[in-house]
Amino acid sequence: MSAVQKLAEALSRRSAIPIGVWALGGVSLLMDVSSEMIHALLPIYLVTIMGASMEAVGIIEGVAEATASIVKVFSGALSDRLGRRKLLTGLGYGLAAFTKPIFPLAGSLGWVAAARFLDRVGKGIRGAPRDALIADIAPPALRGASFGLRQTLDTVGAFVGPLIAIALMAATGGAFRVVFWVAVVPAFLAVALLVTVVKEPETRRAAGDARPTFDRAALRRLGGAYWLVVAVAAMFALARFSEAFLVLRVQGLGLPLALAPLTLVTMNVVYALAAYPAGALSDRLDRLTVAAIGFYLLVAADLVLAFAGGLAGAALGVALWGLHLGLTQGVLAALVADSAPADQRGAAFGVFNFVSGVAALVASLAAGALWDALGPAATFLAGALVCALALVALSLAARVAPILRAPPSGAGRK
Repeated sequence: MSAVQKLAEALSRRSAIPIGVWALGGVSLLMDVSSEMIHALLPIYLVTIMGASMEAVGIIEGVAEATASIVKVFSGALSDRLGRRKLLTGLGYGLAAFTKPIFPLAGSLGWVAAARFLDRVGKGIRGAPRDALIADIAPPALRGASFGLRQTLDTVGAFVGPLIAIALMAATGGAFRVVFWVAVVPAFLAVALLVTVVKEPETRRAAGDARPTFDRAALRRLGGAYWLVVAVAAMFALARFSEAFLVLRVQGLGLPLALAPLTLVTMNVVYALAAYPAGALSDRLDRLTVAAIGFYLLVAADLVLAFAGGLAGAALGVALWGLHLGLTQGVLAALVADSAPADQRGAAFGVFNFVSGVAALVASLAAGALWDALGPAATFLAGALVCALALVALSLAARVAPILRAPPSGAGRK
């Protein structure tokens, strides 16, 4: 048994969360460290080294993220049909790992764009099957804690990666390609961890049972409670525009440009600290209550950022924004797992991620238009208003589908 396996089993015994969930969290952490080391520098690299225009950067990022959202839908449904979630999860992480060496080797903008595109395709392939795999592995009474743990570890990678990139850039005098080569290492470690430690539960179909399909009838079979979760999450996503607006707001209040990355580092530190406790709390109370607290925190973050007069207020708003993420993202994923049939969890997560992604894109476009027309205060006030409407929708969902308030240990369709 390898040292990594021994460590994972020790952590699993101490927390009661299965070893596979810990391993998938570690995979997310390592891949996020790798990806964020590159992504934190990529826009600057494209413009200053490759000579790309800002329009080209926007097109590359927009096409890549849109592709990932679309692929998630079909990869999730395919994992239901094949009954092989680890296979698709590994394919997605493997594709992302093998694209990493292209970044330092690329000699043209086209090669960088291709690498970014394939990296996001890998993210799309792995996203829904991985979440469905966590739901399959985790006991119902520990689903919230399991999703919260993965989210915490993933978010640690999101702020460790940029910090490593900043340190390496300082140490090498701005050698982008050196940073990109170092980023290759954690990507391949992530794949190795997935392959060696994660074990997929056996799924047995009764004789004559058809393989799950992905059509109109299958979408109806996901059930009313699931679609209420999707609807509430979509409305909530409309209130959650890109974190780039946080950076712009804090800069506008006096943060020096060189320290701009500290905005997202602060947000992600708070996010990481909150995600696991919030998930564990949702296993003991009910998920809707924890999610509602997160919604209220987003309203508070928006109001603070709208009226902040200096960096102290901005820092509080950023911290509240990270706290709301910690109390909502893993909990909403657990609600999807609770409400969807077990043999359709891949499709359920794919559709959920796609709808939320489209709503977040619309929110960012609207936020940009409001910012240009009326200024930052109006942007954050609009976000607070939309989130308040999402709170109303959450309350209505709890009344229409009481199963969503059921104790997590008995929730869902196993």
